Amino acid sequence: MPRFGALPGAPSPSDSLAGAGRSYYGAAVSSRRYASADVLAMDASALRELLYRGTPLELDAITDSNYYGIDLSLPRWVNKLAWKTFRKTMVRDPEHGVIRGWNVRLVQNGVGMPSVPMRNASGRAITFGHFVVRSAANVRFPGGWTGGHYLDFHAAGNSRLDPGRFGFCPMMAVNEGSTDLIVGWEVLKVGNVFVAPRDYWLLEREGPVDDVRPTPRPTRLLQGATFERHSRITSR
Repeated sequence: MPRFGALPGAPSPSDSLAGAGRSYYGAAVSSRRYASADVLAMDASALRELLYRGTPLELDAITDSNYYGIDLSLPRWVNKLAWKTFRKTMVRDPEHGVIRGWNVRLVQNGVGMPSVPMRNASGRAITFGHFVVRSAANVRFPGGWTGGHYLDFHAAGNSRLDPGRFGFCPMMAVNEGSTDLIVGWEVLKVGNVFVAPRDYWLLEREGPVDDVRPTPRPTRLLQGATFERHSRITSR
């Protein structure tokens, strides 16, 4: 898929996402197919609808893949202090029977430009925010989201200094039958409290993984967060 190209006959981002299909939880979904350029042009309300009306991921299709990530919602000054683009890597961990992954810091050379990992003094790509891909079944998310899977940063052994360690992030495929584009929601879970800002991100498949990293604390890989059906929810 050419990065940020428009699909032939793609609708305007302002068009309704409703269509003839059904979502994971029974609501109407669009039968149209969206390119990354369409998603980049959406406002927060359209991104939320896309997340709620997307389709669950085919886990076999996302494993052993690098995804180019773009923050879609944060103010520019936050992007300048942190990042606008990043990489998410997902691999199968046969030892623990899970799909896990991590984030890679990228040189901030502009959206759509070739992704270049930032490297440490030893020449290795700088990584952070390890996660485990989990089923969202029986987990009560903010706003009643009931999609297929989420990224659990609690269960992957991140250090207390890792900026991503509170992540509890729902994600869905943008187009039915394809995992080339994924939309995600930056939800945080601190204790039993959900913090759910209107912060969304887009992942576009880059290619196969060529650098597999261990988890920061392998013995904690399967130590998931405690799921409280009546967790307090804070939306922003």
